Amino acid sequence: MKTKRRIIVSLHLTLAALLLSSAGIERARADAFGGTPVWRTTGSLATGRNTHTATRLPDGMVLVAGGTDGSISLASAELYDPASGTWTTTGSMNAARHAFTATLLPNGQVLVAGGFDNSTGLNLNSAELYDPATGTWSTTGSLNTGRYFHTATLLPNGQVLVAGGHQPGSITSAELYDPSTGTWSTTGSLNGARGNHSATLLPNGQVLVAGGHDESTGTTIATAELYDPSTGTWATTGSMTDARYIHSDTLLPNGKVLVAGGLNFNTAVTLSSCEVYDPATGTWSSTGSLNDARCFHSANLLPNGKVLAAGGDVYFGNTVASAELYNFITGTWSTTASLATSRYAHTATLLSNGKVLAVGGYDSFSNTFLASAELYDSETWTATGSLATARNTHTATALPNGKVLVAGGTDGSVSLSSAELYDPAAGTWSTTGSMNAVRHAFTATLLPNGKVLVAGGFDNTAGSNLSSAELYDPATGTWSTTGSLNNGRYFHTATLLPNGKVLVAGGHQPGSIASAELYDPSTGTWSTTGSMNAVRGNHTATLLPNGTVLVAGGFDENSFTTTATAEIYDPSTGTWSATSSMSAVRYLHSATLLPNGTVLVAGGFQRPTDTTLSSVEVYDPAAGTWSNTGSMSDARMFHSATLLPNGKVLVAGGDFFGGNTIYTAELYDQATGTWSRTRSLVTSRYAHTATLLYNNKVLAVGGFDSFSNSYLASAELYTVPE
Repeated sequence: MKTKRRIIVSLHLTLAALLLSSAGIERARADAFGGTPVWRTTGSLATGRNTHTATRLPDGMVLVAGGTDGSISLASAELYDPASGTWTTTGSMNAARHAFTATLLPNGQVLVAGGFDNSTGLNLNSAELYDPATGTWSTTGSLNTGRYFHTATLLPNGQVLVAGGHQPGSITSAELYDPSTGTWSTTGSLNGARGNHSATLLPNGQVLVAGGHDESTGTTIATAELYDPSTGTWATTGSMTDARYIHSDTLLPNGKVLVAGGLNFNTAVTLSSCEVYDPATGTWSSTGSLNDARCFHSANLLPNGKVLAAGGDVYFGNTVASAELYNFITGTWSTTASLATSRYAHTATLLSNGKVLAVGGYDSFSNTFLASAELYDSETWTATGSLATARNTHTATALPNGKVLVAGGTDGSVSLSSAELYDPAAGTWSTTGSMNAVRHAFTATLLPNGKVLVAGGFDNTAGSNLSSAELYDPATGTWSTTGSLNNGRYFHTATLLPNGKVLVAGGHQPGSIASAELYDPSTGTWSTTGSMNAVRGNHTATLLPNGTVLVAGGFDENSFTTTATAEIYDPSTGTWSATSSMSAVRYLHSATLLPNGTVLVAGGFQRPTDTTLSSVEVYDPAAGTWSNTGSMSDARMFHSATLLPNGKVLVAGGDFFGGNTIYTAELYDQATGTWSRTRSLVTSRYAHTATLLYNNKVLAVGGFDSFSNSYLASAELYTVPE
């Protein structure tokens, strides 16, 4: 039994000496995916173009249509598939056009309207509809007034408001498209003629039009006005500080509108200034300026609430490659990765995978209308402050004050009692009170009163399992002993139940056990509860939405076998009942409760076959059954799995039997049941922790790296895809 115990405790602590030949390949692959935010080239268009449109369709594909190649306006259209990174041609429009608008309608079709035709030198009043189901275009009712460089806004009632533009003199007229009839009707006119302006749908259903250029007088405009769909009229509102056109506009998460950059033709100055419109007061206020002046650039609101401004032009033809991010909370811009190719009059589309697709445009450096496309990938791991002590098989707990408590673990020779606090605001670690006992392979549970309960574990120095438990008080930074477990154990699970008690189940001592017990924070004592039907350790335990607990898989030291069995604990009866078994035996796997109430189990290890798994399965509590889902790209065990705010699951690091620590990370999308690669860790690691922070970043801490044969003190942050 002692031999088996040593194998289990030290199995993943000794693999470092057994590096496989694939380690170099793994490192090279990690280098390709790791690092800071980047723009990566993707498939190119068949035709170079700018002043085209790009529309994300309901199926996630992107429709790019029209534009100009510098000599003629285009009718061709192409579709981008984010899954393959490739373009395919689709039906061409009935009319060649650039400087037009494209609007995704509620029925999934795309309305294009107006524009300019270089071949005839005429503005257009024609409009047409693209049907993604057939890949074809059909004509629809024509605008009452031909126009280009106008705006089109989908209103809450499903109609489309088209306003202003040039023909070539600038105009004030506006009109509404009704998808149910396919016809246009005039509505109230703008108070001032303008084109190349911005139009933003506000949360209250009104439309804010700002800035623009009046070709008739050759002046740039600072005025703004509001369209009220209920009355069909426009009313003036506060004017911007700076006159500007070919600027960007973005509705921020707080309901305000950010306008950035642009050109002031009156002074022949490209602007870096930015302003924010507050609909509650009808006024504009200055905010942080762009680091680079730019016009005819793109701006996208990212899922994390930041605004990505990319590319553009500086008056006199100096195309811009730089990109930057606006933080509406601080009102400041910070630089991010530059485009691979400088471009302006391009399109930038937020994809369903969180990346931004920049397409086409013009590059003044090469004097080229661009067919190239690139993706902004903001997924990144970046190093943050390091622990004072290297450790793995430790615990990490997000505290109510936003800090993270890391405690215990092992440095490879001894178990640790030390504890440290990570401050996300400063990115630094500070020591806090040490536990009363050294321990690793234990559990830590945040209690409803804000204290942290640690229980059990293993002491390398004494070579024994622990029954002791203690509480950490964030208010004082100290630990106090509490009631001891009835059974010492390590590699067990601990689950906070809805009634505030903590369920501890299974584990090794060193032989695997089936016993379970409950901790009552009100009395500080443990009481036995029903035992599991199977002995197991290194298993997973997941609190289900109905308040029961799912335990799955695990390792039995007594028989040296891995199990596929699963069972359910019912707190109301204190008993366990068998449920369907997984299709694969596994331990050292991960289990994640998905937003739809199912449980995702990924990877793990099998004994005695010594197989690391890439397979993944999902448990449905309603049916009590498991079903296979997409496999991970990499087999891994002793990895981390974190549910992200966007509903995806981030799996990072881990180990492959033979001592090949893993750099890679990947994301599971429950909507498609598939995995996609994301940026790799800065440092390969397993037996680490991963904690979702209040700022929606993920903190990976410690672990072991077989490449350097090191227990890690390093930590790094994953920025959730923007």
